Amino acid sequence: MEEEPPPAEPRSQRFVLWLHGLGDSGRANEPVAGYAFAGARWAFPTAPTAPVTCNRGMLMPSWFDIHDTPITSKSARDEADVLRAVERVHAMIDQEISAGTRPEDVFIFGLSQGGALSIASVLLYPKTLGGCAVFSGFLPFGASFASRVTAEAKKTPVLWVHGRADFLVPIEAGKDGTKFLRGRLGMRCELKVYDGLGHELAPYELQYCEQWAAGGGGGSNDDPGTRSVDRGVPRTRRSCSCGFGFFSRS
Repeated sequence: MEEEPPPAEPRSQRFVLWLHGLGDSGRANEPVAGYAFAGARWAFPTAPTAPVTCNRGMLMPSWFDIHDTPITSKSARDEADVLRAVERVHAMIDQEISAGTRPEDVFIFGLSQGGALSIASVLLYPKTLGGCAVFSGFLPFGASFASRVTAEAKKTPVLWVHGRADFLVPIEAGKDGTKFLRGRLGMRCELKVYDGLGHELAPYELQYCEQWAAGGGGGSNDDPGTRSVDRGVPRTRRSCSCGFGFFSRS
């Protein structure tokens, strides 16, 4: 009779799973790891290629279908497609935990479509994870999914970062998402708003995320006034054409 292999030794290192936006790739997003969470292990998967309705059926990397833009809480949702994408993310998380990473050291982050998939994956995962960060994202399913969220999943802290100058996923989508998480689910969710930020990812967002994950976040700033960037932080940004991917340095 063969003996079962011993369980994997626990890993103390943080693991960050980064989910890119529509039309982008994991490899193109790898520089994100250079801005925050030094010493963490990062993974940058690429979405499968699929036709995207809002882009007239064009084939491109996409976690799930998007029907139209701008995206609001009232936009049509392909929830079955979202659930298939969630299953893929859950398989990645399961693999990491099976290899010895503690659930509390697993962080799921994403931008735009990737941010939407990040929060969906965390809400539907049966364990409490280290945290979830949604950058310029949206909830990809309706309120009926509240019944699927377990008590353990509700314990995962969430950071939602959004810009007031975002016209592809307007700030209202971020406010509606955090309202759902806080009010309907009773979750810990901080909404971080930047006045001058569009549908893009800036280094100061990632650096604030690291501060938040360490427990040093400044709390909710749903009405931050005129604050747009942190002093002393480089202004180099990774900006999106089309708002979902195709990152370029500026």
